[in-house]
Amino acid sequence: MDLPKLVPGKRFTLPQPIGSADALLLARLGLRDKAQGRLTAIVTPDASTAQRLLDEIAFFAPALRCVLFPDWETLPYDAFSPHQDLISERLATLWRIQTRLKAGAEGPGLHVVLLPATTALNRLAPPSFL
Repeated sequence: MDLPKLVPGKRFTLPQPIGSADALLLARLGLRDKAQGRLTAIVTPDASTAQRLLDEIAFFAPALRCVLFPDWETLPYDAFSPHQDLISERLATLWRIQTRLKAGAEGPGLHVVLLPATTALNRLAPPSFL
C-alpha cells in the first residue's frame, strides 16, 4: 500500500473508504509515524467515529498505543459538571501527550491521539494551570 506523504500545515483529503478501510489506512499511517518517532493526531467528525477508529486501529495495528481525547459531553450553559471519568480521561491523555513531548519518542508509549472535531475546537487551559 502506497501511503500518502503528509506535510504539516497542508491539507490532504481522500474519499471515504469502504467499511474499515479508513482504520486500516490510519493504522498504517500511525505505524509509519511511530517508526519516525512522531505522534499522530486524528481529528474525527464525531465521538462515535473516534471510538470506532480507536477500536479498529487496535485491531489492525496492535503495536500502536492509541488514546481517545473525549469531549466534555456537556453544553456551555449546563449547570452541572462533566462526569468524573471524562475529566480523568482527559487529564490522563493530556499528561501522556505532555510527557511524550518532553521525553521525545521515548515517552510513555503514546503513538496516536484521536479526538472529535468538536473537542479540537475547545480551548484548553495552559499546562501550568493543571
